[in-house]
Amino acid sequence: MKLGILLSGRGSNFVAIADAIADGSLPGCSIAVVLSNLTDAGGLAIARERGMKAMAISGKGIPREEHEAKMIAALMEHEVDLVCLAGYMRILTPVFIRAFPNRILNIHPSLLPSFPGTHAQQQAFEYGAKIAGCTVHFVDEEVDHGVIVLQRSVTVEDTDTAETLAERILHEEHAAYPEALRRVLSGGYTVAGRRYVTRANPS
Repeated sequence: MKLGILLSGRGSNFVAIADAIADGSLPGCSIAVVLSNLTDAGGLAIARERGMKAMAISGKGIPREEHEAKMIAALMEHEVDLVCLAGYMRILTPVFIRAFPNRILNIHPSLLPSFPGTHAQQQAFEYGAKIAGCTVHFVDEEVDHGVIVLQRSVTVEDTDTAETLAERILHEEHAAYPEALRRVLSGGYTVAGRRYVTRANPS
């Protein structure tokens, strides 16, 4: 199974996935290409240092449809089976999503459906939530909405700040994404409505 990673920043979740593949805890897949919409994304440099194919496809100054067409073409060229959004800070259009139906995963730093959108950790902290966390989900045509594969929770401590909470959520993200990928790549699940259901005897 070939993965395509999309990122816009330092790529810490990409690194967690790559490390899990390297140490054998995420078998049966490889990273075919790492793409970013930003030429200076730190994750691209890490990918290149590790000998991976890494490309910046800037969306600056061109229509979104044209940019996405280039991204889709690059993923297709590298025969990507599953697309993993790892801090990719652009909302995908329906055209992109339909190019990879039920084959795009995202990680979001909240327990969806609570606190969708940007600055989710800050939202949870300011709201006074007692439990926060992260969610790995399939991507559909609504923002932070697709079928949930896995969630990990974090207790919000009285001593927390928004920054310390975000750090602890990120730690859980690094465990959650490889685990969610293991579940999806196993094929041992069905989707019933909005529910991801693990089969008793995966084939």
